[in-house]
Amino acid sequence: MYFSVVFGDVECLLLAVMAYDRYVAICNPLLYTVTMSRQLCKQLVAGVYAVGVVDSMIYTCCTFRLSFCSSNIINHFFCDVIPLLALSCSDTRINEIVIFAFMSCITVSSFVTVLLSYVYIISTILQIRSPEGRHKAFSTCSFHLTSVVLSFGTLFFTYLSPTSSKSMDRDKVTSVFYTLVIPMLNPLIYSLRNTEVKDALRKAMNKLLTNS
Repeated sequence: MYFSVVFGDVECLLLAVMAYDRYVAICNPLLYTVTMSRQLCKQLVAGVYAVGVVDSMIYTCCTFRLSFCSSNIINHFFCDVIPLLALSCSDTRINEIVIFAFMSCITVSSFVTVLLSYVYIISTILQIRSPEGRHKAFSTCSFHLTSVVLSFGTLFFTYLSPTSSKSMDRDKVTSVFYTLVIPMLNPLIYSLRNTEVKDALRKAMNKLLTNS
């Protein structure tokens, strides 16, 4: 549970950092190498992991205050925070408040950062006169935006919905997206920006159609 929360937070925060990176690359291209220096990138990554470690440590410490006096079988694919709370026979309101507060802080702040970055990015793209320039600028963000929609959509749906409306079966389905589907799609999503990957994929599809 500890490591799943750490890497979940890191994934969420890195999407916000990447949105800022795209904002600098498109809105201030001449200052990109100065603004996004190697030192700043190291600091941002270190900060992202530090937040994830602290947040997960708080969740874990709050879990130790609970009592588990009946079944030890979790109705989930892995040891997630919310299914673990469902097994507790003690009052979990404090844990639920902590989860909602910290998830709201991390997820909402990351989402707002992404949203503001793309407001400026879209505004800058619309000011580009040539269609080729607009297409090139948009293509650098489209795959990142796809990953953002998939990641934040499932996180909001799972962790920030009211407790009374929660269903373990529904949560198991959504957890498949942010633990398996999205990580599997990310390499493909970002690799599609690579011209060589596109050409290789096009050749493979043509060969497959020819053989069939």
